[in-house]
Amino acid sequence: MPRDPYEILGVGRESSEQEIKKAFRRLARELHPDVNAHDPEAETKFKEAAEAYEILSDADRRRTYDSFGFEGLRSGGYEPHAWSGGIEDILRGFFGEDLFGGFGGATRGPRPGADAGVRVEITLEEVLTGVSRQLDFEAVAACEECGGDGAASGSALLTCTTCNGAGEVRQMTRTPIGQIVRSAGCPSCGGRGRIPEESCPRCNGEGREVRDRTWDVQVPPGISTGQRIRIGGAGHAGEAGAPQGDLYVEVTVAEHESFIREGDDLIVVSDVSAPEAMVGTTVDVPMIDGESESIEVDPGTQPGAQKVLRSRGLPHLRSGRRGDLRIIWNVIVPANLSDEQRRTAEDLAESITEANLVPERADGIIARLRRVLG
Repeated sequence: MPRDPYEILGVGRESSEQEIKKAFRRLARELHPDVNAHDPEAETKFKEAAEAYEILSDADRRRTYDSFGFEGLRSGGYEPHAWSGGIEDILRGFFGEDLFGGFGGATRGPRPGADAGVRVEITLEEVLTGVSRQLDFEAVAACEECGGDGAASGSALLTCTTCNGAGEVRQMTRTPIGQIVRSAGCPSCGGRGRIPEESCPRCNGEGREVRDRTWDVQVPPGISTGQRIRIGGAGHAGEAGAPQGDLYVEVTVAEHESFIREGDDLIVVSDVSAPEAMVGTTVDVPMIDGESESIEVDPGTQPGAQKVLRSRGLPHLRSGRRGDLRIIWNVIVPANLSDEQRRTAEDLAESITEANLVPERADGIIARLRRVLG
């Protein structure tokens, strides 16, 4: 249930319209971020006060609320404004002003540069070690001919007569909550404060142009597909000397022909013949950080069984601690037997008893592989 609007504004039910305006003006000043930055709930409280004022400042709505409460307002079709923006949006809704400056008259000067984005693909081996890559991309930069001031060579920069060199214009507006200063970038000079006597022919006075850029980026070990690297100040140039944007490098890790990645762990499937799995053997298994290694296959190894090599996976992005390498044994039943091999296999089959058979788990090898591979 919403709070009583009289309680929100701190006024009595007998209060006059002027007293209600005065109460709202006081709350607006108290809750505005320019004077109340320490309270993270200030904007929520301001919106609540704005809704209360919206009800009590309208004679018909106030009369309906006094008689029937919020149910009466709703049945009469009243809905509070769904303020989706900030406090300035609410002020615009009440007073019809583009109040960018709020109470403090914030400056609206040249705009900072936008962020730029590029993509880079690396291999799984490069995830292990990290890698340096040179990236080529297009970005807005200061004009090489005029150095960013927009003036032609030898042309003077004149003080803007609209803003007198301030780069912004201000307008004071009287509202029910007091005097509010509207500040905006100067429309004549774009916030620069100066206007070139003659515009640069290369950039048409903009002071910026699109150029090819090259940047060396260090991709850290342990990074994953979809993660981004932020490089501050390497994006598009701002207007009239305003700060540059940032460069975001989105990383894609290419699929590997041998390994499957699962977090910091690696999974590799290695083939072993059924006779070798029965008696035990050694198999060469590839390693992400070097050549293959001979790994023992225990006698009686079943299809889908795992062998875990600790700390042989990929490094964690922050701690650097390496994950594990999980080897899954793919037991292969031999085919295309020669006559001699067939006789040998038949003799073995006849000699097998129940004591030699390891019962398969009820959920089967497929379910086990699904658990392992995600």
